[in-house]
Amino acid sequence: MKVRGKWRTWLPALVVVAIAVLTVVLEQGPVGQTEAEPGTDSGAARQQLAELDVKPRGTLNGYSRDKYPHWVTIEGTCNTRETVLKREGTDVVVGKDCSAKSGTWVSPYDGATWHQASDVDIDHMVPLAQSWVSGASAWTQEQRKAFANDLERPQLWAVTDNVNQSKSDKAPDEWRPPLESFWCTYATDWIAVKHYYELSVTSAEQAALSEMLDHC
Repeated sequence: MKVRGKWRTWLPALVVVAIAVLTVVLEQGPVGQTEAEPGTDSGAARQQLAELDVKPRGTLNGYSRDKYPHWVTIEGTCNTRETVLKREGTDVVVGKDCSAKSGTWVSPYDGATWHQASDVDIDHMVPLAQSWVSGASAWTQEQRKAFANDLERPQLWAVTDNVNQSKSDKAPDEWRPPLESFWCTYATDWIAVKHYYELSVTSAEQAALSEMLDHC
């Protein structure tokens, strides 16, 4: 077939474009299929989980939230709760006292979106009572204070208030986030916190965490 006129000039460029488009389609896979987001290193989490002491859960004798001073001042007039609200939200507007006046928060536990800070709780990934029964009862008050206000580890999350209340002080063998797609992150972060603070796990808790890691 002869290629006449201007098409003779444009043909090479069209061939290049066609090849490029085909390459993109092949790399993306079938229509509707999206590439999975990079997940947390579940292998490292399993290694950390294996390193945790496995023992029966302790008692709550002597436990009190007052032994975990929390929502301490972080900077200026901003306390821990307000700092997490600003960190986890988008377009957060705060007043002179650092309290959040407006913003948007998406709860990772259930995927719900909120625009009022009053609808959001700051959850301790590893609840204070769970830390107490897995080793923190032997800590000093300063150590418990650091745990309750930890902004470096994945310990503090802005979540839907009633979901947080549903979780309460439960461990992963007793409660899991409603949003199953968050189970991987929930497990890896729970393990990371317990590993850093050298807290123990029960055999049921260990099994539940291992199962949740299968979702990574």
